[in-house]
Amino acid sequence: MQCIVNRRAQFSASHRYWLPELSETENIEKFGACSRFPGHGHNYVLFISLAGELDKYGMVLNLSDVKHVIKREVTSQLDFCYLNDVWVEFQQTLPTTENIARIIWQRLTPHLPLVRVQLFEHPQLWADYMGNGMESYLTISTHFSAAHRLAHPQFSDEENTEIYGKCARPHGHGHNYHLEVTVKGQIDSRTGMIVDLGALNQAVEGHVLEQFDHTFLNKDIAYFAQVVPTAENIALYISNLLRSPIQELGAMLYKVKLIESPNNSCEIYCTESESNLVNNVINEPVLAKV
Repeated sequence: MQCIVNRRAQFSASHRYWLPELSETENIEKFGACSRFPGHGHNYVLFISLAGELDKYGMVLNLSDVKHVIKREVTSQLDFCYLNDVWVEFQQTLPTTENIARIIWQRLTPHLPLVRVQLFEHPQLWADYMGNGMESYLTISTHFSAAHRLAHPQFSDEENTEIYGKCARPHGHGHNYHLEVTVKGQIDSRTGMIVDLGALNQAVEGHVLEQFDHTFLNKDIAYFAQVVPTAENIALYISNLLRSPIQELGAMLYKVKLIESPNNSCEIYCTESESNLVNNVINEPVLAKV
């Protein structure tokens, strides 16, 4: 029986985004604060996912052996190091989160049956790499606070209460929403980036947070005057808002995850095969029962 197991590791390291062929002004314009000398550091958290058949001992692999491989090939070499100098690969392609994950895959794949390398630079930024050439995934997370009421405008108060329970109360209620935006793209062979991170953050800030933060969704956002602002519909609407701006940055919106509370979350996938479905749905009021 096929099974996927995950092993966590961590290392602390510094890096700098700087291309010697560019002037100081050009590097600052391109990389911002990340270009400052002598660099900056992170406490990286690494997750290695492995696939295989269960053996007679009920294991895919002995995780003690996996731990030693990861330490030997990766963490012992990177921990408390300046990444730009420690591996030759980072002299050609900068040690961005997505490129570090790619090179870690290359270092480990001769030794382990990898299916994914996930690297957290910090809790609000991480990359996923699955061995597909220069293709990678980058996720940023943020948050906004908003109120909403779950009530379809065409239904009576009694009907809405039957469907949505306490969430249909007339004065609404609020959440501290946690939003994760994942983009997919090709790692640039020189900068190590699949997208300009500053521009990506600005796109999410401008198209989502400015519009959503500290609002009553039903009243302040025209779309939700007729569409019930469930977590599912909010995530769907956000995906529609971000798809074109992210495409203009040279990447593709892959996933929007909205966490309404520790108990409730939803994910909208925006792959090419699903884009027509998403476009069709977003143009029609959606009643999502919770």
